[in-house]
Amino acid sequence: MKNLGNMLKQAQQMQTRMQEMQAKLEAMEVEGASGAGMVKVKLSGKGDLRRVTIDPSLMAADEKEVLEDLLVAAHADAKQKVEAMMAEEMQKATAGMNIPGGLGGLKLPF
Repeated sequence: MKNLGNMLKQAQQMQTRMQEMQAKLEAMEVEGASGAGMVKVKLSGKGDLRRVTIDPSLMAADEKEVLEDLLVAAHADAKQKVEAMMAEEMQKATAGMNIPGGLGGLKLPF
């Protein structure tokens, strides 16, 4: 039963760390850019879109497709940074915890 008690204690610690990590991620912002910085997007640490900045030179009607492509590229850049940051925070949150099988490949709902 001692093992079960330790597992429950670890589960409670993990839950507390995960809640702290989620709050921290929500407060963080990550910027992605494309077109040499002509298009920038900011995402929260949880991946929510917060801001889009577009260089005025891209507002011309004949630049529509370029602008659309740059928006997609800037979002992809920011999303990759968010995912890397989430992985780093997850590693910190689970540091020192003996989790059978680890968390490799675990996708969390945020």
